[in-house]
Amino acid sequence: MKPLFVLTPQAREDLTNILLEIAEDSPDAAERLRVEFFEGLQTLGRSPGIGHYHDELLSRKYRFWNFYRYVVAYAWKTKPIQVISVIHGARDLNAILSLHRGADS
Repeated sequence: MKPLFVLTPQAREDLTNILLEIAEDSPDAAERLRVEFFEGLQTLGRSPGIGHYHDELLSRKYRFWNFYRYVVAYAWKTKPIQVISVIHGARDLNAILSLHRGADS
């Protein structure tokens, strides 16, 4: 079975940090969220048009999907989809995603 999504090193680090922070208070909650993230990313891989654009942040090669308090940024036309970042919705998306703009040509 081919994977439906891949995590870039940045996205893997983002997700790890989110789960570690939650695990400090509740390891069970962190595990539940990990499973839900995986299931959600599988859904994205099956239907890569889910989400919305942020033209002011990145080109239309990328879509953004809200998942609980988080925003998942992903390249939606690749097979499998490529998750580039997982960001808490309260953070400054513009500052965080500026790292991806150079590769967005």
